[in-house]
Amino acid sequence: MIYNTNLPPSDLNIASLARLFKDTTNSYKYIFFLSVLDILKRRTFDTKTPITFKELVVEMLANAWFPYAYFKLSFGMRDQIIIQLDSLKLIVTDSVLKFTDTDKEQLRTIISDQNIDTALMRYVPYRLILPFLERSAKPKKDADVNKWVKEKAVSAYEIAATPYFIEQDGIKINQQWANYFREHYAIIRGWVAWEWLNYMQRCNPNVPALANKLFPPQQRASLSIQKKYWHVVLEHTPVSCIFSKERITQTAPPLDHFLPWSFVAHDQLWNLIPTIPNVNSSKSNHLPDSSYYQDFITLQHLGLVTANEHLCMQEWNKYAESYLLDFKITNKNDLLNKDILAHAYQPILESLTNLAKGQGFCVGWRYA
Repeated sequence: MIYNTNLPPSDLNIASLARLFKDTTNSYKYIFFLSVLDILKRRTFDTKTPITFKELVVEMLANAWFPYAYFKLSFGMRDQIIIQLDSLKLIVTDSVLKFTDTDKEQLRTIISDQNIDTALMRYVPYRLILPFLERSAKPKKDADVNKWVKEKAVSAYEIAATPYFIEQDGIKINQQWANYFREHYAIIRGWVAWEWLNYMQRCNPNVPALANKLFPPQQRASLSIQKKYWHVVLEHTPVSCIFSKERITQTAPPLDHFLPWSFVAHDQLWNLIPTIPNVNSSKSNHLPDSSYYQDFITLQHLGLVTANEHLCMQEWNKYAESYLLDFKITNKNDLLNKDILAHAYQPILESLTNLAKGQGFCVGWRYA
């Protein structure tokens, strides 16, 4: 099999780099290599100091936390990274959850304060660099492979045949390879992320917007357009919160993702409704009970009808676009028919809720 990754050319052994993820059956290699790149970038690609195993494990757990703990993705059966994340008692701050934790700094601190087990380093640093070594001489016994890799990597490191060698408590990066990673950082990290995405798609075949869930967004998108839409609706018709039944009197009430953002990973108008502040904070990342479906659809229909009456056609068409595309409705006037809208909504809400339940999200939430 030919691995044509379009990695930037170099006098270094790029062909072996391109084979790093051949026949990979777990997430360790992807997250390990991403973590090496992240640490190198923070160090401005200075390799004077080795990267310790603890630093690598902390970085790997921080990289795995969002896709696993926040977005609830599967990493495969008995993944050791997930087992270790489950063993930690992490109290995560709002800055982490709201994506304002620059470079995972606070998340890494929270994790490093725990009792970190470096058992994750038992195999992955050794197996990752196997493509750079003469594999015909590799020991047949799996128990002997680590010792052989450690010995071979030292001499290979000296001539930059391998990106690093393994010390007692960490890895030492070759400066020539660090220079290559620095020069082509965006391309190489993008390549590793793409390979990891392909692996995660096999583990999560039915998850919506998977590509948006491997890494925390640098900043959540503004809801200004969606708020403008609901402001028009609230201006022209009375609206009550579907959960608390209280009348919404604020001119700019909070908007709630009916299906939580951490599951759908989008801000489409068809999933957003105004609520009261208490509901918005109480609901968090839970999926509402199915008893709310009818009221939710009724409110969405009210919004569409009201907006259609009070907006110019061009503006209303723009707001209607996400409904038409995601519900596969061809006639925009059908959005104004409550029965047709409910018929389109019901299977989407049911199927996405079942998917979310399978991923481990809490379903059946009711406002107390």
